[in-house]
Amino acid sequence: MTIDLHTHSTASDGTVPPAAIPALAREAGLEVVALTDHDTLAGLAAAGRAAREAGVEFVPGVEISCRIDEVEVHLLGYFVDPGHRPLTDELELIRLDRSNRAVRMVHRCREFGADITIEQVRAIAGTAAIGRPHVAAALVAAGVVAQPAEAFTDRWIGDGGRADVPKHVLTAERAIGLVRAAGGAAVLAHPRSFKRRAEVTDAQFAELVVAGLAGIEVDHPEHEPTVRSALRHLATELGVLATGSSDFHGDRKPVRLGEFTTPREVLAALRAAQVAAGSAA
Repeated sequence: MTIDLHTHSTASDGTVPPAAIPALAREAGLEVVALTDHDTLAGLAAAGRAAREAGVEFVPGVEISCRIDEVEVHLLGYFVDPGHRPLTDELELIRLDRSNRAVRMVHRCREFGADITIEQVRAIAGTAAIGRPHVAAALVAAGVVAQPAEAFTDRWIGDGGRADVPKHVLTAERAIGLVRAAGGAAVLAHPRSFKRRAEVTDAQFAELVVAGLAGIEVDHPEHEPTVRSALRHLATELGVLATGSSDFHGDRKPVRLGEFTTPREVLAALRAAQVAAGSAA
């Protein structure tokens, strides 16, 4: 069974509509695919219907922006109930803050000489909630930077950059609690990506396990082989699951569906963790 548990659609910052993800997954040889858009459940219904038509097993999910101390991290929630109000209310708060943050970032970019407008950013985002990737795309379109990665630096909108703006962020413990209360299983996404300024420490992982963390995303395109090996060992030590995925964003990132995958026994264990979480809630 070929399983990819981390993909994004146009419901957040991907370039592929939610309903198109399952067919692409089937073409890539996947039997199971999860949709885990940033801070929204908006694409799950369409992707779920499309998955039934494509004959692909679908795992509903979400990727929640949160923090551990001062380190920004992302939490993957699998099998969450899309009707769970505490979770959906918090995601809506994050989405609204992201939109307001993008407006403020555009103003800051303009102060530093970038000829972009919030109208351009909204046009790039389309139906998705606007965020930093859309501001970065506008900077590229305006010729301010040559590629999106150059926007995510100190010079522009990288974390702590001169045009960056603070945002509303949950603690990781709070995010785990919301996922579990919504009947889901929580996995920490790409915790030691080479793109991040700070990495999650072993001690912080242990604290999250106490809070209910079910797994660690080990196999990921932004994890070097030595990092994957260390995280797999740590997951074993902590007694949590080790998942793998592509973090597919369509054309926005140079990764393919199924670039990394999750073993079937791990998916089965995630289901068991989801059932346990739902019972506890």
